[in-house]
Amino acid sequence: MKHQLFIVAYYWPPAGGPGVQRWLKFVKYLPKDQFDITVVIPENPDYASTDNSLMDEIPQEVTTIKVPLNEPSRWIKKLFKGKTSKLQRGFIDKKPGLLERALLWIRGNYFIPDARVSWVQNVVNRLENDIAFAKVNSIITTGPPHSVHLIGQRLKQNVKFQNLKWIADFRDPWTTIGYHKSLRLTEKSAKKHQELERQVLNQADQLIVTSPSTKTEFDSKTSQPVTVITNGFDVEPNTVDQPSGNFSISHVGTLLADRNPLQLWKSLSELCKEHADFKQDFELILAGNVSQEIVDAIDNAGLGDYLKLEGYVNHDRAVALMRQSQLLLLIEIDAPETKAIIPGKTFEYISSRRPIIAIGPEGSDIKGIIESVQAGNYYTYEAIGLKQEILAAYERYKNQDLQGNTANVSQFHRKQLTQQLVNLLER
Repeated sequence: MKHQLFIVAYYWPPAGGPGVQRWLKFVKYLPKDQFDITVVIPENPDYASTDNSLMDEIPQEVTTIKVPLNEPSRWIKKLFKGKTSKLQRGFIDKKPGLLERALLWIRGNYFIPDARVSWVQNVVNRLENDIAFAKVNSIITTGPPHSVHLIGQRLKQNVKFQNLKWIADFRDPWTTIGYHKSLRLTEKSAKKHQELERQVLNQADQLIVTSPSTKTEFDSKTSQPVTVITNGFDVEPNTVDQPSGNFSISHVGTLLADRNPLQLWKSLSELCKEHADFKQDFELILAGNVSQEIVDAIDNAGLGDYLKLEGYVNHDRAVALMRQSQLLLLIEIDAPETKAIIPGKTFEYISSRRPIIAIGPEGSDIKGIIESVQAGNYYTYEAIGLKQEILAAYERYKNQDLQGNTANVSQFHRKQLTQQLVNLLER
């Protein structure tokens, strides 16, 4: 008899961005002869970006249940127009104006744990009366948004589902995630977040996290089992041959104001001034949503003429850009609480086999990941030695010898990662 598995996920095709990739790929590789899979998704979500090409990747055997959601972002947009669109995409100004501060305060203190909390009871009501769910073996909730975990919690508490195995998957931490500092939480709201987190961590049967640091954090908060299953890639690793074209240094993905490596821009500016051939060959490519503060910093460093803004690109184009680049930039916020964040693109960068320059906080899990497969080097924001590395890479580029890693990276393939999930489900 097949294992009846329900997955509750806010992000699902046609959603774009990294949040959708993890469970779309797990569903793709879960053995269909072992699992009967149903994915519960919002009927009318307000996604910040969409990628219709991902619709083709949903396996035909998978059942989807769509449950209505009242998205606050829609009616707020009608009132405030473009301001909320920026916030929805993660653009929080370093010095927000009165309107932005008000919206952040409302978001942080009236929608706990997040703006999708109204979806929780809708899903619970739908599943409590679902004939197929009555036969379910396991339910997986994945966040953010972390309100999705409250669905698992409420179903687990229902006496009708006492034998239900609930797995809570955390793609990011909860109360220690960096943007909580921007939400202007009152003391009461912060304590409510902490209490909800405590309940979920202690009531779920199994916790899954994406980084070693998050596992360490959760191990200190609960006695429930915590397993690391990282994100990964779903393409055959690239060849290690140097691509043709300019000496392109690329960042693929959202780049917000709080990820602004000023020393990098300074180093690139100095290299352009000191080396005429570098100046002629250099190109800086940013693909994805990029804040104006980043563009201004690049212009102020004298690099505006070398900057190419691709805008938001779909997943296929993103992978192609990675493979066509000479060097890849991986930039995380310079704050202790972000050391547990391993951006999903890290693994697609690794599969592209182009050299990675990573910049972030001291002690980041990113460093261990990329160095474990010799995929690149990691720097803090002081960027000591980074200028020399870029120049050395340029010299190898001129000699047609700028090769990427050749290590075995199969442990990060989505198929291998899915087997780790299967092992948890079969316990």
